[in-house]
Amino acid sequence: MAFGELLDQVGGTGRFQVMHVTLLCIPILMMASHNLLQNFVAPVPPHHCSAHANLSLHTLTKEQVQRITVPVDEKDKPARCQRYATPQWGLLNVTDRAEAEEEDAFADTLDVELQGCQDGWEYGKTERSSTIITEWDLVCDQRSLKQMGQTIYMGGVLIGAVIFGGLSDKFGRLYLLQFSYLLLAVSGTCTAFATSFTVFCLFRFGCGMALSGLVLNTLSLVLEWIPTRVRTIVGTGTGYCYTIGQLLLALVAYFIRDWRWLTLAVSLPFYGFFIYSWWYLESARWLVLNRKSEKAVKNLQAVARINGRHAEGEKITLEVLQESMKKEMSCSEGSYSALDLVRTPVMRTITICLSAIWFSTSFGYYGLSMDLQKFGVDMYLIQVIFGAVDIPAKVIVTVAMSVFGRRPSQCASLILAGIAVLSNLLVPYEKQTMRTVLAVVGKGCLAASFNCCYLYSPELYPTVIRQNGMGFVSMTARFGAMVAPMVQLLGERVPWLPGLIYGGVPIISGFFAIFLPETLASPLPDTVQDVEERGYRRKNTKAKKEELPTEDTSKPLKDAA
Repeated sequence: MAFGELLDQVGGTGRFQVMHVTLLCIPILMMASHNLLQNFVAPVPPHHCSAHANLSLHTLTKEQVQRITVPVDEKDKPARCQRYATPQWGLLNVTDRAEAEEEDAFADTLDVELQGCQDGWEYGKTERSSTIITEWDLVCDQRSLKQMGQTIYMGGVLIGAVIFGGLSDKFGRLYLLQFSYLLLAVSGTCTAFATSFTVFCLFRFGCGMALSGLVLNTLSLVLEWIPTRVRTIVGTGTGYCYTIGQLLLALVAYFIRDWRWLTLAVSLPFYGFFIYSWWYLESARWLVLNRKSEKAVKNLQAVARINGRHAEGEKITLEVLQESMKKEMSCSEGSYSALDLVRTPVMRTITICLSAIWFSTSFGYYGLSMDLQKFGVDMYLIQVIFGAVDIPAKVIVTVAMSVFGRRPSQCASLILAGIAVLSNLLVPYEKQTMRTVLAVVGKGCLAASFNCCYLYSPELYPTVIRQNGMGFVSMTARFGAMVAPMVQLLGERVPWLPGLIYGGVPIISGFFAIFLPETLASPLPDTVQDVEERGYRRKNTKAKKEELPTEDTSKPLKDAA
């Protein structure tokens, strides 16, 4: 691949690359704030039915009103979704509930008529001053709407992956990234001022679409401007920005307890990202392969000036560039579409395997991360723990990817994640600490898997359809994230079923990684032909290894004859 030599000529890891990668990574800090925002805008507080309207005519304490209005559940706590059809005045004389049960006075009330919360709900004290749950009463019969809100957001991410993946291969990475910044800023601002749950979901859908465009185009602009030798380190560093973003979200949410102000706080920075993004340079790889060589030459010369290699940059002319990338340009003739992802054998294998890997990684990751209340630990603390575990996980997987390769690292991270999640099924519910530890280990392994995905996938797809490929596999990941909240609802009927699904899916998909080509220390492919040739070389290498023992054992027989 001649482009790597041109990149080294203008300073492969110079001042431009440092500034370029840094500015692209800063917005990634805010990605987690939107992906995991629902943990802090939609926690479910303690609640019970409001009292009958006519009780306001009586002089009663709050405890007395609750006693004659709301029955208790099996845990001796106020029922969340039912109240007595009529106030049970006889309970006012009961002062000791245990004594009342002995006299069967309290038990007699179990036979009275019950009804739903026809006058609304009363919410107990919570760590959040305002949430979408309390604002729009998303409890009881409406409780599934909480999960539906996150599913709609992830649906936006899915649609964004489909739209932005193809458009950026056609119109360029830079313009689509700038549009994504602006769309996320505007949609997030409108979400903060939503007047209904429907409007909230509509603009969250827009945030999801924008986030997809941000991820896909940021990753391509990062990888296509850096040399092969530093891809692993830079790719991992980019992933750490998301990790730090999870810790940042916990900090911001701790100080901003109102859901509207919190949503606004994590959306306004994208106006600034949109403004400074006009400094970015379009990918020279993409420009060359889309017959815009003059612009590619200007960009390479600009990089050379920033890196202090003005003389080397002047040597790069249109003729030099076209001669250096003659093969890539000839192979990139014609139009490409999503069909090219499955048109040839090696591309088809890559797309199918990556789809399974991305789906399961996202499915398990958001299945564990999107309901922090279930762990029975302070939600800010568990958010910090879930974010902090990514740090050692990504260090380990970075070393593994550099030493053992991408393929075994991807496979191991998924299988270990599944084992950790399934192990939780064997731990009694009362042992919350052990359950939390296993969940944290599983989440760390899934974070490591995500780190592999974001580095491994662009290395497998060629430049001419890299965004189409990343868009497609990202779409499958978002589909997994959409399904994950819905699986949690199954736990209301069969408590152990969600854990079985969240753990089993990563283990199955971990074996799909075995069929992918290894890309350690390999240059980025620019054309579909490059990918196919690499796949065929792998098959030929395997075939030769299998033939070697036959040749060695047959030789002595010939000599003996």
